[in-house]
Amino acid sequence: MEALDIVRGVLVVLHIVGFGLVFGGAVGQLSAVKRGAARILPAMIWGALLLLVTGLALVGMAYAMGNGEFVNNAKIGVKLVVLLALIGHVFGVRKKESLSAGGLYALAGMALLNAGIAVLWH
Repeated sequence: MEALDIVRGVLVVLHIVGFGLVFGGAVGQLSAVKRGAARILPAMIWGALLLLVTGLALVGMAYAMGNGEFVNNAKIGVKLVVLLALIGHVFGVRKKESLSAGGLYALAGMALLNAGIAVLWH
């Protein structure tokens, strides 16, 4: 196993961790909606940024390793747009004292949509 394969594997794991932080944070806050205490957790912000950084690094590595012809640029573009919408939503509502269930479902849905695109779009 080459060193770049190990780095790629670590980036994939960190990408999955970023998804878990965003998705888990959003779903975990749903119980706090009734009390008016649902909010954006710092872990959700870090997870969204981790998704962005590791995703860009994975695409960059694919091109650097000579696998650029196998990269589906349309898929990467759609994933990037969804992720930027997710990041915009996270940063847009992070200072609110209370979030609605709809806002949390939107975050969870965008994270899930991004994962679904990654797995199902070939």
